[in-house]
Amino acid sequence: MPSIRSCALAALAGLSALVTVQGADLTGNTKNLFDESMTFLDKIYDSKAGYLRYFYYPLAASAHETRSSGWYATGLLQRNKGNDRQEAIKIIRNIIDGQHKDPKDEWYGDYQVYPEEPTVGTKAYPAVVYSTWDPNWRGFVGTTLMVIYEEFSHMLPCDLKDLMLESLYNDTVGDGYRNGGLVKGALNPSYTNPSVMRAVQASWVGRKMKDGNMTAYGEDYGSQIIDLFNMNNTLSEFNSAVYNGVSLYALTMWVKYLPADSILYQNGERMIKEIWTSLGQFYNANLKNLAGPWDRTYGYDMNEYFSILACYIWTMVGKEYAPVYDEPWTMAHADDFEYAPIIAVLAPFHDSLVPEDVKEKFRSFPGDHMVETAAFAPPGDAAVRNITSWVASNLTMGAMSFLDDPKNWDHSSQWNAAVTQWGRFDGSVGYFTLYPTVHALDSEVGQGWMNLTYPQGNSSSKFTFVLAPNPLGAKRDMNSLDDISGLNIKVSGSVNATPAITFCGLVGGSCSPKFGFEFWNVTFTMPNTPEGAAALPNLFLEIELEE
Repeated sequence: MPSIRSCALAALAGLSALVTVQGADLTGNTKNLFDESMTFLDKIYDSKAGYLRYFYYPLAASAHETRSSGWYATGLLQRNKGNDRQEAIKIIRNIIDGQHKDPKDEWYGDYQVYPEEPTVGTKAYPAVVYSTWDPNWRGFVGTTLMVIYEEFSHMLPCDLKDLMLESLYNDTVGDGYRNGGLVKGALNPSYTNPSVMRAVQASWVGRKMKDGNMTAYGEDYGSQIIDLFNMNNTLSEFNSAVYNGVSLYALTMWVKYLPADSILYQNGERMIKEIWTSLGQFYNANLKNLAGPWDRTYGYDMNEYFSILACYIWTMVGKEYAPVYDEPWTMAHADDFEYAPIIAVLAPFHDSLVPEDVKEKFRSFPGDHMVETAAFAPPGDAAVRNITSWVASNLTMGAMSFLDDPKNWDHSSQWNAAVTQWGRFDGSVGYFTLYPTVHALDSEVGQGWMNLTYPQGNSSSKFTFVLAPNPLGAKRDMNSLDDISGLNIKVSGSVNATPAITFCGLVGGSCSPKFGFEFWNVTFTMPNTPEGAAALPNLFLEIELEE
């Protein structure tokens, strides 16, 4: 590792070179988000331990958590009242002390998930990627340390700033262990949110540490992300309320923290504007939801699970227009509310880059419209995904056509390739979304209809949907599609028009909830006839709001 010029020596040479950006001036909606999130985090902070208590669902008895503690430390330095600064310094030292430090380990440079955990890689605690260790945390924790260094360097002791740079360097080296391909834990430029963090971290750390190879690596990796983006002006990780939020966070750092000669700096602002333009086209302000399809989601109604995108909507147009509960920490996936302080710190700069006409789309619905776009995420995608959505006042329908390389791609339950949402009589949002079971889908979407075909399907293929339970005051039992509250669905195509319907509930049913959401499992099968055996699986849905 290159030697670190101590900040004491740097002070003699001109400390201003290290203190490039001051803390943000938070006002209005952004201050509201910041204050609410910090009030919540103050309640779960354990000053004796110097960590936030673990808030992932399900709650963990007695455990603390590393990543969110860094976000809280950012908020403490921003607030800087009472002993906030001292507590933040304690947290940062704890995070660095818990970094994995053996270069022989695949998880080198990563950070422990929680301080009470056993040693990763031992017999009792085997190394399981995305479980006992998460390679993406190098980016989450590393970029948090970068934000703290850039925004609050003037508040930190000299030795701690040196430790932060050393930790970031080891973090970035360890992240380079993640080779390409689709081996679990690997990283490709199409895996957008950790990739955008990787690029800015390597470019920034390389410059700080005078490591030209590391800087060049970050710039080259970023250029691959940019090339993919330029194909369709969309992120490879498309239309995700959670992970587009992470990508926007890291892209903000591209623009704010890198010099003008960086290819990341040169493209970051344009990419932020294009992403928000796309999100604005898909967003329905009446339903407070992004119309589908979604590459990766943590739920089926943004009003019911907390998303990082909700933080941005909150800062740009106000909490009353954002898809959040009055008490956001009570929502599903509520642990992402812990991200809010660092989003708020960057929000004044980020929000200034978003066009005003785009912001307005998150305040009021602009009128019925069709959206057509595309996305590409190799090597999992064997072809560009074509995406069409119909976004109406109280109804959205969207689907993608895709073709996977089945050897390299296995869609998780986060993948939602065909989605319908609608407003119901009580103000809630219903959802009807295709569950991933295939590696190829041909789709067409129009005003009030959706046509889905499995081009590689056969007589055993199934169209399985996640259907929202009816709201209170409507039928509790779903015996047929006629029982859906607020929506009429007519089915045709080569499938059996009458689906099998089962319930997946919190305390019973045929299966468990997804992301905390109960649902009815609606499955269409092919007819057990010669005609059914010969036909491609096809499902044609005509959908209209119930009068």
